[in-house]
Amino acid sequence: QVQLVESGGGLVQAGGSLRLSCVVSGRTSSAYAMGWFRLAPGKERESVAAVSRGGIRTRYGDSVKGRFAISRDNAKNTVYLQMNNLKPEDTAVYYCAADPNYDNLGSADYWGQGTQVTVSS
Repeated sequence: QVQLVESGGGLVQAGGSLRLSCVVSGRTSSAYAMGWFRLAPGKERESVAAVSRGGIRTRYGDSVKGRFAISRDNAKNTVYLQMNNLKPEDTAVYYCAADPNYDNLGSADYWGQGTQVTVSS
């Protein structure tokens, strides 16, 4: 059974940085494209970033381009989300997702439990 466990969330002031981590267990992470999504109260789920299995392809939501960076270390079965210049509107629960198909991450097979990110103004 594949499990995803996120960590690294917390409270940060606007302009600050956080790095989220998602550890994959149960199967090697290189079998999956990985993505980060977020859900804020009263809003729809938003795709934040995604990375292909080998790390060659990446994509970002328009609201985070230039501020967030996704990366992966398949030797550690871990994907990261570096978040810089955080804004209050980045406040949300951030979820990690894994799917064999890079273009299917929105309906990914596996999801983590989420980690809260709160940005104060």
